[in-house]
Amino acid sequence: MTRKRRRLYVVAASMLCLGVATALVLLAFQDSIVFFRSPSEIADMKPASGQRLRLGGLVEEKSVRKLADSVTAFRVTDLNKTVEVTYRGILPDLFREGQGVVADGRMNADGVFVASQVLAKHDETYMPKEVAEALKKSGRWQETGPQKMKAKP
Repeated sequence: MTRKRRRLYVVAASMLCLGVATALVLLAFQDSIVFFRSPSEIADMKPASGQRLRLGGLVEEKSVRKLADSVTAFRVTDLNKTVEVTYRGILPDLFREGQGVVADGRMNADGVFVASQVLAKHDETYMPKEVAEALKKSGRWQETGPQKMKAKP
């Protein structure tokens, strides 16, 4: 066996080991990887009941309702479609209607998003990157400054 062929075998074996290691890491993280979805994308893809998702958009005006046992129900919109959300727990102080929100959770069999965590924007100029991109893609938002977003009429 020549040095060139031996080097080729070592490189091929190294690449194979790297591929197997990458596959094992991705397989281990498969359940914890969550991709952001807008309400329009969720309506189009119709996720399976229990599928873990991250939903982002705006809290729809006049949609927040307090239910029993510290459960809050509200709707998240991308100004095109809406998704009904329920959350058990204390909402962030900055959570309010018309503001950006990202909720992590699962869809139930009734098509309601059951959030396990809700994140709200932290000041007047911040919008989560994923939410801003989804709203820009829908053509419903425009930038008015370096970081400010404004709804189109």
